[in-house]
This record gives sequence, C-alpha cells and structure tokens, in this order.
Amino acid sequence: MPAPNDSLFERFLAPLVNTILVDKEAARELYQKIDWLRLLPIHRNSGVVYPNYYQHDYHGFGGGYLSDTTAVTYDSLVPSLLPPNESLVRQGLMDAIRCYPRRILDLGCGTGSMTMMLHQKFPDAEVIGLDLSPYMLVVADYKQQSKHRHTFTVQWMHGNAASVSLPSESIDLVTASLLFRDIPATVSQRIIREAFRLLTPGGELVILDGNQSALRHADWLTQFSQEPYIQSYAMASIDQWLESAGYGDIHTHDWWWLHQVTRGVKPVSATKQRDMPINSRFESDGWVPA
Repeated sequence: MPAPNDSLFERFLAPLVNTILVDKEAARELYQKIDWLRLLPIHRNSGVVYPNYYQHDYHGFGGGYLSDTTAVTYDSLVPSLLPPNESLVRQGLMDAIRCYPRRILDLGCGTGSMTMMLHQKFPDAEVIGLDLSPYMLVVADYKQQSKHRHTFTVQWMHGNAASVSLPSESIDLVTASLLFRDIPATVSQRIIREAFRLLTPGGELVILDGNQSALRHADWLTQFSQEPYIQSYAMASIDQWLESAGYGDIHTHDWWWLHQVTRGVKPVSATKQRDMPINSRFESDGWVPA
C-alpha cells in the first residue's frame, strides 16, 4: 500500500490548502447548517465495507473522505484541481455525451456538483449519484435541498462503485469525474467492468479525470497533491482499460491540458444492431429527448 507523498505537499502545499484554498469560515457555517444527526443515518448503508485504500489522507484532509470536515471543505478545494475554471472543465464531460439517457449513474459523485449538472442537462432522466463516503452524500443532499429542491430530485446512493447494487443493463449513461486518480489501477479497472455490466447496449461511459499523458511527462505535477495513487494512474491508459473491458467507439481527448475526457460505448449485439437502430430504445415508449 503506497504511503502519501509528504515531500513537497507536506512542506509547501499543506499550509496553502489549510490557510488559503479552504474557506474555513464558510465550511464552519455549512457544517452548522446541516442536520448531521438526521441525515447521516439516511445516507449511510451499514452493509458497506470500506477498502483499505480509501482510508488514506487525500489533499491534506485528515481521515480522507470519511470525514464531515472533508465533506464541508471539499467544494472550496475542487477549483484548484480543475484549472482554469471548474465549471468550464466539468462542461467537457457534458459535451462528450452523445446519447439521450433515461437513467444516469454518476460514480464517485462526491458532493454532487457533476450529478446536479447532469440532471440540469437531462431533466427528464432519473439520476443517481453514488459515493463511498456518506459524509459527502450528506453535503450533496443538503446542496440539492437548499438550491434545487423545487426543480429536480437526485437519488443519492451510498456504495462502492466496483460493486453496485443495481441490475445489469439498467443504466443508459455512467459518468465518473476525478475518480480514477484517487484509487488503485486495479480498482479502476473493476469499476470500468462494473459500469459495462450496468450499461444498456449502446449505453455510454464518460470519464473526466487528469490528463495521463501530461502527468507522465511532468512528474513534478504528481508531487503537488496528496494523492497516493496518481503516479500509477499517470502511467496507465484509460483507453486500454475500456478496450479490455469490451467497450467500443473509445475516444479520449485532452481538455485544458491538465485534464482529459474519455468516452466509450457498450456495443449493441448483432441481433439488436440488425433489428433496431442504436437509439431506438429511447424512442420505443414515446420518450423523446428534452
């Protein structure tokens, strides 16, 4: 199990994270607004087992993502992970989507920023945000209730993205943002295979994450974040992971140099491809895209 890199981060960036990037007063106010005693039991699945890799410190947060402190401060840190602009970078994932999904699963949804963007883009779709941290889901739920309560509803699910308790071929679009850089490569590949199981034929997996090529050629970048698996992530290839899992129509493009967006499609069987257009399942019951 790799240990967090404490050379550059601990000496130089940890004080920056704690004093500049994190708005402690805003985090304190958010913490006080949330009814943790009521919401945490709602979003915690007692059957979830936390893998060892998930209990590292990340980005200077003690306790990793299994912490209410991390959950209320996470949104103030994310812009530093998504230069030049968080909304602009997240839009890269949205623009890569080609299908008109009726059911969407956002893996590693965190505090729900991307999940809610997906629901705004596809207001008629059922949207599920899944995360391994119940604390992050509490904040996601609070954000939805306080900002979008009367416009849409997202389902929040506490679970492991490598083993999702949903039926096979029940999801039209699976997304993941800033997920694979934080976990071991073997786990990433299991998640990609699990997404393949969940997708309907013709369904899409769309991933926004760090630019693997840029990270490989600028090793110093991996020293400036407390991400214990980012170096192994940089040496891997998401395209190869998708190809090995059986996806087709795989495409990755650079996005604002430090990021990349990958899209893969679960192939339609020969029978369905012969008998039915690839997108006709979205129209067979009269449903049309918004």
